[in-house]
Amino acid sequence: MKFIDLNEQYLKIKQAVDGRMQAVLDHGQFIMGPEVKELEARLAEWVGVRHCITVSSGTMALLIALMALGVGPGDEVITSSFSFFATAETIVFLGATPVFVDIDPKTYNIDVSRIEAAITNRTKAIVPVSLYGQCADLVAINAIAERHGLPVIEDGAQSLGATHHGRQSCGFTTIGCTSFFPSKPLGCYGDGGACFTNDNELAQTMRLIRNHGQEKRYHHVRVGLNARFNTLQAAVLLAKLELFADELEQRQRVAEWYSEILGADFVTPYIAPNNMSAFAQYTLRVEQRERVQVALTEAGIPTAVHYPKSLHEQPAIQAYLKTDDHYPQAQAASQQVLSLPFHPYLTKETVRNVCDELLSIVSCKSVNG
Repeated sequence: MKFIDLNEQYLKIKQAVDGRMQAVLDHGQFIMGPEVKELEARLAEWVGVRHCITVSSGTMALLIALMALGVGPGDEVITSSFSFFATAETIVFLGATPVFVDIDPKTYNIDVSRIEAAITNRTKAIVPVSLYGQCADLVAINAIAERHGLPVIEDGAQSLGATHHGRQSCGFTTIGCTSFFPSKPLGCYGDGGACFTNDNELAQTMRLIRNHGQEKRYHHVRVGLNARFNTLQAAVLLAKLELFADELEQRQRVAEWYSEILGADFVTPYIAPNNMSAFAQYTLRVEQRERVQVALTEAGIPTAVHYPKSLHEQPAIQAYLKTDDHYPQAQAASQQVLSLPFHPYLTKETVRNVCDELLSIVSCKSVNG
């Protein structure tokens, strides 16, 4: 059994993927070729914004968004205490200080009620994370940001395809960022990412940063990065876009199967009102996680932990912490969350087998001690 079965997806779209990639091999424009522009137009339409700027990874998307907003030394950026490392890493990379806010224990997203208390005269931006495929409470976060004159960057690395109050993830905030890492709901066959915005000036700035600050060939108007997008990866995503809506529906279905079987015994994913999750993962909470994980591995069932440390616990971040505050909800989640095999092509029978094995393990005295 595979945790995520990308090969099964490929077999369903093999002809389209192969054809798209062959077209790139034929024209030879491997960086920022015509497929990149086509993809950007398609994604901007999907998200419902004016501009999509594709980049070389989700990490680069966050970094470029922060750079475009002028984040630098002495600034503070408010973000969630529970996320992948890149959320904090990009803030620190620019010399700014990440100011963490604890999470809502039900959604694992930033606790909106705690954001305002974290704002100071040094706050430059708010970066909510839409974790596990579910949007943070972006309506409430935007309202707080507006009161304080702050921009918002949605870290939507896991949530492209999700909706919040009927609108698409990455289309709600000043800038939305996503990732096309292969395991994401819309993933390519390598690294990739994108920034989304309705702001024409920010879009132009992000395009400049993406390509060494180059306004025209060998004329550089600002310091930038090499974060251009690979045309072959754009070709893959164009083929996958044809399946994306159907796969999102299938993700809902697989998640429902899991929750129907496990809901009485576990804390299963909670989807907040007015949200539809893209279900990047199916993550629940378990006691004695390591013992359960080992037993599942022995039974041939792969699992993952997203994430075993909250961000303020990461050694590389310690020197940059503003305070020695504790984030109990993030810490509790990091000790209990467990992601089960999940992709759109899981069968109900396979889901049932995974659940039966898990239920058997947790009811066994050898695990419960």
